Amino acid sequence: MSASPSYGVDLSARLIKCPSVTPHEAGALDLLQGELEALGFAVTRLPFGEGDARIDNLFAIRQGDANAPHIAFAGHTDVVPVGDEAAWSHAPFSGTISDGKLFGRGAADMKGGIAAFIAAVKSCDEANKPTGTISLIITGDEEGVALNGTVKMVDWLKSEQIIPDFCLVGEPTNPSSMGEVIKNGRRGSLTGKLTVTGAQGHVAYPHLANNPVPALLDMLAPVNSAELDGGNDYFDPSTAEVVDLHIPDAAGNVIANRAFGQFNIRFNTEHSQDSLMGWLYEHFTRVADDKEVRFDIEWVCNAHPFVTAPNDMLSHLQIAIESVTATKAKLSTSGGTSDARFLCHLCPVAEFGLVGQTMHKVDEHVAIQDIDDLTKIYATFIENCQLSSDN
Repeated sequence: MSASPSYGVDLSARLIKCPSVTPHEAGALDLLQGELEALGFAVTRLPFGEGDARIDNLFAIRQGDANAPHIAFAGHTDVVPVGDEAAWSHAPFSGTISDGKLFGRGAADMKGGIAAFIAAVKSCDEANKPTGTISLIITGDEEGVALNGTVKMVDWLKSEQIIPDFCLVGEPTNPSSMGEVIKNGRRGSLTGKLTVTGAQGHVAYPHLANNPVPALLDMLAPVNSAELDGGNDYFDPSTAEVVDLHIPDAAGNVIANRAFGQFNIRFNTEHSQDSLMGWLYEHFTRVADDKEVRFDIEWVCNAHPFVTAPNDMLSHLQIAIESVTATKAKLSTSGGTSDARFLCHLCPVAEFGLVGQTMHKVDEHVAIQDIDDLTKIYATFIENCQLSSDN
């Protein structure tokens, strides 16, 4: 007869059984509220937005030793859609344990991480290990447009003058095995939607038209699979990619009057949103003048670059990871965006969680041993922060 799963694994499975596809709470935050209140946390629900845009969020705090650091944990209970449910080996919201793995949407990203942190707090309590103030910042729209979740929770926390000393985000940071990577920063993301307008005409009489396509291609040249700098001590080079090209209402014998291109730049701290927009606008203007076309550009910047420089908290986290996994986690700023881009405006932030190989995929799963190991890492991290404050 197999042993019963640990508290962390069991809580992960119970969270998975809540079908909390963005923006639906589906009982996940209700479940967490009950667990946290049982551990002595004061829980505040923070709904933001109206109608279909309304998002339920949760903040929990337990006051501890005033001389110890206030450690916050941040995460999200919302998940992406399951896709083709028939392709799953186990029902996506069943929380099935099979062959040493926990299956279900959100197992890796990131209900397993949330459960591991709560299990770590419970473990510290059971071992009678003192802790400082601990809080949890849990949102329901990280996988969505992220308008009524963490960004507004950060504003609320500032207004309440609740400023943690450090925030740990439980995103699945490890590529293949536990202990590989801590994310201590993220690149910015800037999207440009470029429309070039020329003059329509018959393809057999190009001198009577002005094809916008050559101008569009010249405009996109600097952002077409390009590296924009050499990187720096914390970041790899900024990169740019063209992600869409099309001609509206195209016809085989017509030179179109409009052509559209979209690109995305993932940029490091060598640049800012304004510097990139200024550089490209000047370039677009030169090309437009030369080709005698007009252009329109729409900018969308949903993240700015940030970095948490090596500090005592990151050292405590690395030591905790190595004590459990025998691996020295490297600091990295690679990858996409996360809610850390908002939390960095509240306090120093880093990300560490489970293995992310199957996140957003059919048959998303994590090893149950990884959840237990992550629980030990989080518990050791909390203890290390406390011991540091006692010295």
